[in-house]
Amino acid sequence: MRKSVIQLSFYLPDPGSAWTKTWDAAKQGDPAAISEMDLRYKCFGVNFELMVGDVEIVSKKRFVTLVDLALSLSGAVNRISAGEDAAFGFTESEEVIHLRQDGDLVAVSSSKHPMRGAVGREELVGEVLRFLREAYSRLVTEIPGLSANPVIQRISSE
Repeated sequence: MRKSVIQLSFYLPDPGSAWTKTWDAAKQGDPAAISEMDLRYKCFGVNFELMVGDVEIVSKKRFVTLVDLALSLSGAVNRISAGEDAAFGFTESEEVIHLRQDGDLVAVSSSKHPMRGAVGREELVGEVLRFLREAYSRLVTEIPGLSANPVIQRISSE
C-alpha cells in the first residue's frame, strides 16, 4: 500500500494535562446544547500534526481545539474542491496554513516557516474528509450526546 503524501492527525492530551480539562468540561450539562463559541474555543483540545511528504507543516506539539480545526478544514476542503485556493488558521496563534492550487496539485505552506509541500488535490480532499470523519467519531464516542449538537452535526455532514 502506497504511503499517503499528506497526513493530518490529532492526538488526545495526556492524562493530567491542562488540555484534558477541555474534554472534561464538555461532559458537564447537556452536550447537545453546548454553544458554537464554546465548542470552537473552550472544548476538546488536541495535539495536531500536518505532514506533506517529509515536510512538517504543523508540528504535533501544536495544541488546537478540535471542533474549530474541523470546521476550518471543512470550509477549506469545500474551497479546494471548487478549484479555489484556501487557508485555515488557529485561534491559539497567528499562524495560517495556505492551500494554493497549482494544476492538479495543491501547495501547502505555513505563514510561520518557509517549508512547503505539494499534494494531489484528490488526495488532499480525501485526507481532510477522513480527518473529519475521525474527529466526529472521536467526539461522539467520548460524549455520545454530542451527536445531537447542530455544530457537531456540521462536521459529520462533510
